[in-house]
Amino acid sequence: QVQLMESGGALIQAGGSLRLSCAASGLPFALYPMGWFRRAPGKEPELVATITQSGYRTNYADSVKGRFTISRDDAKNAMYLQMNSLKPEDTAVYYCATGAQTFYSGTQNPRDFDNWGQGTQVTVSS
Repeated sequence: QVQLMESGGALIQAGGSLRLSCAASGLPFALYPMGWFRRAPGKEPELVATITQSGYRTNYADSVKGRFTISRDDAKNAMYLQMNSLKPEDTAVYYCATGAQTFYSGTQNPRDFDNWGQGTQVTVSS
């Protein structure tokens, strides 16, 4: 059974930094591309970043480029999202997900991901 568990969300002031973690189990983690999504109240899910197997390629939403960094540690079955210079508009529930067979680097479609965590809340105050 595949399980993804996000952690690291918090209430933080604008300009601050957070590091989200995604712990994976029940799958050969190194073989999966991964992604971070977020969903703000009343909005559609938004892709934040993706990372391919071995981390050889990453992609970011324009809204987070230069501020967020996605990474993975296959030895720990873990993925991370370093978020710097946080803005109030970054407030959302953040989810990690595994890439499905339809995944390709650069996708922004949630349907290209097939296992999801429960999410972790990030709230950025102004």
